[in-house]
Amino acid sequence: MTEGQPAEEQPVTAGPALADAGTDLLAFPGRAPAHGVMARRARARGVWYYAETVLRGMRAYFWPILIYSVGQPLVYMVALGIGLGTLVQQGAGAVDGVDYLTFVAPALLVSTVVMSVTAEMTYPVMAGFKWQRLYHAPAASPLEPGQVAMGHLVAVVIRLVLQSLVFWLVMLAFGAAPSGWAQSLLVVPVGVLTATAFGAPLQAYAATLRDEGLQFAFIQRFVVMPMFLFAGTFFPLSVLPGYLQWIGWISPVWHGTELARLASYGAPLSPVMLVVHLGFLLALTVGGVLAAVRVYTRRLHT
Repeated sequence: MTEGQPAEEQPVTAGPALADAGTDLLAFPGRAPAHGVMARRARARGVWYYAETVLRGMRAYFWPILIYSVGQPLVYMVALGIGLGTLVQQGAGAVDGVDYLTFVAPALLVSTVVMSVTAEMTYPVMAGFKWQRLYHAPAASPLEPGQVAMGHLVAVVIRLVLQSLVFWLVMLAFGAAPSGWAQSLLVVPVGVLTATAFGAPLQAYAATLRDEGLQFAFIQRFVVMPMFLFAGTFFPLSVLPGYLQWIGWISPVWHGTELARLASYGAPLSPVMLVVHLGFLLALTVGGVLAAVRVYTRRLHT
């Protein structure tokens, strides 16, 4: 130890095992950073460290994710946009001033990423606490429980960005984004924001559950599916009976769909409603993140 130099800043010479593995695995060739340095890095970058962990775990099912990300928009476009769209065109003609494929495509993008975030923020969250207990080891390190919660969410958001980009490219290929690529690209952040507005509160709720039951099945059947069917995905919300329209009003899917249609083909939207839609989604996202951090902190500190 150099006299006068703090112990935590002393470089630790690599042992035989590290030396045999090669110096490219170390932060500095031939030396490992001191424990205090590594702890400070973990506290400063903990969200990204855990996000990287989750993303590396996703590599185990990379091909299913890729096939799902490409195959689902293709099936939706052909079956609902073209198949169902042909029947709609023959019967009602244009919807919202555009052909049915153009009308339904941005809504399908939003609904698809919301379904994906539902899958990522239910059983995997419970697995982190109970089945695989993947949250407990990081929480025993300098990482804070809130960083674990945020890291999981960030990793899922990165996946959703890529999935939304693929869907947007399929929309372009089918000619379902007439506003042009520069403006229609905004459907990607809109879709991700919508998914986060639903996923963050769902993550917080899933983190409160200590035993598996029927809760996640109920969410899928009585929350996600009604949003998919009654939040203006396949037809304007205004054509629903008044006693059903409230489902859309409280649904992130409807708010996101309205914004996505504005970006995709310039659907009419007043400035007031633009603020309402954005405010609703942002409020759910921020509230969900704060709730998730609080629940993770309570559970991982007890």
